[in-house]
Amino acid sequence: MPTSSPFPPSEDIEQRPRIHLLDTLLANMEGMIYRCRIDAHWTMEYVSQGCLELTGYRPADLMLNSRISYEELTHPEDRQHVRNVVLEALENHKRFAVEYRIIKADGEVRWVGERGAALIAPDSGTIVLEGVVQDINDRKRADQAVREAERRYRSIFENAVEGIFQSTPDNGYIDVNPALARIYGYESPQQLMAELRNIETQVYVDPGRRAEFLRCMEQNGLVLNFESHAYRRDGGIIWISENARAVRGDAGEILFYEGTVEEITERKLHEAQMHFQATHDALTGLPNRTLLYDRLEQAVLQAHRHGSALAVVFFDLDQFKYVNDSLGHQVGDRLLKTVASRLKSCVRDSDTVARLGGDEFVLVLTNQTGEDSVAHTMQRILAAVATPWFVNGAELQITCSMGISLCPDDSQDADILLKQADAAMFRAKQMGRNNFQFFSAEMNSVMSGHLEMMTSLRRALANEEFTLHYQPKVNLGTGQIVGAEALIRWQRPDGQMISPAQFIPVAEESGLIIPIGEWVLRTACAQVCAWQKAGHAAIPVSVNLSPLQMERGNVVELVTQVLAETGLAPQYLELEITENVVMREVDKSFAMLAELKALGIKISIDDFGTGYSSLSYLKRFPVNTLKIDQSFVRGVPLDQDNAGIVKAIISLGHTLNLNVLAEGVETPEEYAFLRDSNCDEIQGYYRSKPVTQEAFAQMLQTLAR
Repeated sequence: MPTSSPFPPSEDIEQRPRIHLLDTLLANMEGMIYRCRIDAHWTMEYVSQGCLELTGYRPADLMLNSRISYEELTHPEDRQHVRNVVLEALENHKRFAVEYRIIKADGEVRWVGERGAALIAPDSGTIVLEGVVQDINDRKRADQAVREAERRYRSIFENAVEGIFQSTPDNGYIDVNPALARIYGYESPQQLMAELRNIETQVYVDPGRRAEFLRCMEQNGLVLNFESHAYRRDGGIIWISENARAVRGDAGEILFYEGTVEEITERKLHEAQMHFQATHDALTGLPNRTLLYDRLEQAVLQAHRHGSALAVVFFDLDQFKYVNDSLGHQVGDRLLKTVASRLKSCVRDSDTVARLGGDEFVLVLTNQTGEDSVAHTMQRILAAVATPWFVNGAELQITCSMGISLCPDDSQDADILLKQADAAMFRAKQMGRNNFQFFSAEMNSVMSGHLEMMTSLRRALANEEFTLHYQPKVNLGTGQIVGAEALIRWQRPDGQMISPAQFIPVAEESGLIIPIGEWVLRTACAQVCAWQKAGHAAIPVSVNLSPLQMERGNVVELVTQVLAETGLAPQYLELEITENVVMREVDKSFAMLAELKALGIKISIDDFGTGYSSLSYLKRFPVNTLKIDQSFVRGVPLDQDNAGIVKAIISLGHTLNLNVLAEGVETPEEYAFLRDSNCDEIQGYYRSKPVTQEAFAQMLQTLAR
């Protein structure tokens, strides 16, 4: 059946051009123009050409329900709704508009929008509907996507762990999520917005932080990682970190700020703890060498600026080794703690008492009037340290020797002041101990001993007086040797053994550590190759890199050259670098370690826990192993503090997929604790002291059997 005209067929023939024009206009309109009866089928009396594109049916298919009625074309779930809307509009003599779904000829379901009204048909005098039906499927999908996005946003907003807010420069918060209410201690977002109206004083402990926040917003349009102390509703204080941006209007004016708030109290406390551990001695809680140098340099600057004087005191216990050897390390540690407490009681809060290591302490006494005032303090210290000390039911008395250098009389350089105080302390030892000595020019002869040591070191290198000993690394799971650390030893032609603790610092200071370090690397690699050729088990050897070697920056070239010369496969070489050295120049260290790792060698962080590694850096560094410093291993599990630190380092290492080795293991109790704490490897006198290459070869032979 052809498309029907809205005009009766009896219309004057002269009107037909106008009818044709109207049909053309209606056909070109988007959607379907119709006239239908108000019956159970919405019987169509006229349908425009747009019907085919909209429904998939030709207009003739719908005319007078010849093939399908419009009621059938309407989705079954929507038919009653459509009828209700239309009839209600007719009852109220209004136009109607309704959205619903239709089922096209090919079965596709699409959304349409229909608008129309009732009128009296001029040809029949009956009430009919005329209107237009248009495809709105794309808009409905877009609307649904918007609603879904809003739902997801609202879900994120309501359920986020971080606090989310919108606020204005002057009128407080205008929207917050439940997480922010919880962070600030409010029961609900509504309560927070009702009660917290002054962000400057009700949020920030330091009101100046709000001004800084607004200044950053004005200048940059955003704030990143804005950390502040903040109040909770109950008056408690927490740490927060804010990230926010300014939302501006068309004219560039600030409408509001929006951003997030994260509570970082736990992280800040952890950072403070890590910083304290990095700058303080683990045993005594005193400032360590790092913090000492910082405070001494600051004190020297202040003394120069104000024209005042300060004293540097190098303190050493007399016969401390006897206490350690006869009564054990645990008693020695208790003694060191007692001495630290007595030293602090003899000085002012403005002074510094630091522990360098072992039984060596350094005091920095500021605002001194001269030698007399310093001597008075020294007498007080001598008396306090010599006070009898009771341990295990026995009374012990220990004395000390001290050397003093004065600023500005002796020097205004922190390093020189320390060396001078050390020389004066050595003089006090020579004078019979239990006394103190001020530095004098004659004591420079002590310093000349360093020059003699440098000369001897050069001679030793030329005359091949150095040798390497090897200390095994043991897998705690199997008890087997899985590696070795190469340790340098110096035996003079007269048979005298020189401790590394004596000559390594001089080698570092003089730069001789560079050729000595190259010798160690080359010798260790050659030895491992020799063991492998002899049929021994193939295990890696670790070699220590000195700070100076790292600073020179040619380590990668040196390692590449040595591996090529000796023929050692790179997986059998491990380089050990102390934590503090790695953190001196992070970017430089990272680049160098990445190049070394690319060669195929292993990297370990030595003395871990004694420095101040940022965890964000540590997880980036291409390292294989963390070596727990022996100062933390000593005394576990009885020493609860050390035990906690060791477990934390093991957990951290495993979280970062790193191997963890504990060094300095000396007792079966320490060994058992580390094994039970899932430490991977150990190294120490409990299994073996460092031995010659011949003795180590015997160990490997036993391992093979």
